[in-house]
Amino acid sequence: MASQLLEQLRTDLNTAMKDRDQLKTSTIRMVLSAVQVASVAGDEATELTDAEITAVLRSEAKRRSEAAELYENAGRTEQAASERTELAVIEAYLPAAMDDATLQGIVDEEIATAREAGAEGPKAMGQVIKAVKDRVGDGADGGRIAGVVKASLV
Repeated sequence: MASQLLEQLRTDLNTAMKDRDQLKTSTIRMVLSAVQVASVAGDEATELTDAEITAVLRSEAKRRSEAAELYENAGRTEQAASERTELAVIEAYLPAAMDDATLQGIVDEEIATAREAGAEGPKAMGQVIKAVKDRVGDGADGGRIAGVVKASLV
């Protein structure tokens, strides 16, 4: 059984091709290619779950974001704009990001739990990050979680 997200990507690719939307067509093809590469990475080919496909999408989105920033810093605004439009297409398939206040609340709760268990300061960081990741799932990426935890543990 194919994942819903993969089916959605394939359906949207067909629609974009029919609409002659070059940007969306090429971006979705790129994403599907990255999903295919991820599915055959390792010892044997596997069918990716929605969560694994979301991880691939996050990786592709991060690449576009970083590339856009590099192009912008190099004064290549046209390429930066192109990367940002690709990023917007990819982000449409990602779950909505958790707002800062909600994430901070979860981090504070997990820090309190870690303190009750006897872990404080930098020693508690790994434990707290893992607990927060388990609770928020796809609501926030690891870098954002780590940044909030680090700031809160100081």
